[in-house]
Amino acid sequence: MSILRIRCSPRGLDSESYRLSQRIVERLVRTAPAGGLEVVEFDATTLTHADSDYAAALAAPADPAADVLARGSLHASGALIRMLENASHIVLATPMHNFTVPSALKAWLDLVVRVRNTFHITPQGKVGLLADRPVFVAISSGGTFSGEEARQPDFLTPYLRHVLATIGLKQVTFVAVEGTARGPELLALARARAEGALEGISYARPVEEIIG
Repeated sequence: MSILRIRCSPRGLDSESYRLSQRIVERLVRTAPAGGLEVVEFDATTLTHADSDYAAALAAPADPAADVLARGSLHASGALIRMLENASHIVLATPMHNFTVPSALKAWLDLVVRVRNTFHITPQGKVGLLADRPVFVAISSGGTFSGEEARQPDFLTPYLRHVLATIGLKQVTFVAVEGTARGPELLALARARAEGALEGISYARPVEEIIG
């Protein structure tokens, strides 16, 4: 069993989203069954945009030949999908950029949401192929997007919930530190609120319910 953490902030390990995700990882590790949980790290800011081979493969009725699959974006996509398949828990550490996901997270999603590999197209729509498992999303936002103090729209959480469900990941929990750009006092309050939200989450799940 393992935790796959996807880091999406250009600020890296200094980011507020990483700090919050670390609190989630610590709780997952504490509640893990015997044998523990390995933490697998991936920095999504290292990804490039999908290339022409990848675009052609998505539009084709079948995946291309092995030599094409072994290069460029298709090769990266295969590796990222295998990381997802091997993880029992997924933690996304992401800022909110311009009301939605940052470009790094969008690049990761574009490479793992892949027809014939993580979803099928049916007459009823797209059907996910990945076994469901817990996904925790640690969000940081310079402004406030929830509650009575919300001053900006939120296109991040509904988009992520929908796109992850498309590939079969429906157990999605969001925790946010909001208003990080509003000064140290309000940041401390936002961190405290996030900590309270973390305490209300159930992290322990029977192994057979995580990956069948």
